Amino acid sequence: MNKQLWVGLGSVLILIAIGAYFWLRQAPQQPPPPAPVVSAAPIVAPPAPAPAEPAIRHPIDEAPSATPLPPIERADAFVKEQITGLLGAKRVKTHVRIENFVRSVVATVDNLARSLAPPRVWPIHPTPGRFNVETAGNERIISSKNAARYRPFVALAESVDTARAVALYKLLYPLFQRAYETLGYPGKHFNDRLVEVIDLLLETPIPSTPLKVELPEVQGPIKPSRPWLLYRFSDPALERLASGQKILLRVGRENEKRLKAKLVQIRKLIATEQVGRRTPGSG
Repeated sequence: MNKQLWVGLGSVLILIAIGAYFWLRQAPQQPPPPAPVVSAAPIVAPPAPAPAEPAIRHPIDEAPSATPLPPIERADAFVKEQITGLLGAKRVKTHVRIENFVRSVVATVDNLARSLAPPRVWPIHPTPGRFNVETAGNERIISSKNAARYRPFVALAESVDTARAVALYKLLYPLFQRAYETLGYPGKHFNDRLVEVIDLLLETPIPSTPLKVELPEVQGPIKPSRPWLLYRFSDPALERLASGQKILLRVGRENEKRLKAKLVQIRKLIATEQVGRRTPGSG
């Protein structure tokens, strides 16, 4: 290639470069394409932990049974046999309601920490006779003779071997636990409730003076046939106590002390903690 051709090509390239320079300066500058928007991943909170099962405060060592326990619906005959071995046939007939015994025990234990414990569901026969009061001036007080009605039951409670009674409780415990869950406390431990109720009863005050009572005014023409069932404590603080505590107050000072002593013995064999305060009515 000769010298003139190289010069011509060079001139053309220079012209192209100069034209491109001026075109680029005059042409509108295009903004760079926007960076792609990356959506932030939504923050997902970790799943809430499943609620923990309620801790068992007072585990019970269930006693092994030589034969499988019957279903709770057909347990009365088995229960009667076991209780008769503990108390004797005569005292079972006199004091114990065998029909639906397991459910009655569970319902009554639970009710003793509440405002009412209906006698119709008690596992024992109510004390015979009527509630006695005396007049002191313009006030009514619980009669000192009233305690005599309860002495046979207190004597029965004291005569029962505590270790044997607790052994029977442990033998029947699977039935008590099943009854407690069907009562409306699935997953909760009946022995915990029993210890809680015992603690509540042990907190019952021991009166130093006769307790004043009163009959509420009955509105309407129909009067109650057994007004002695309606007596309530004149002291609002005593009237607010749980039903089991009010029962202990009604049985009389000495009977209350004796029954509490028995409760302390039972508690030592079924509880794993020392006596502590509890919430009345919880369960």
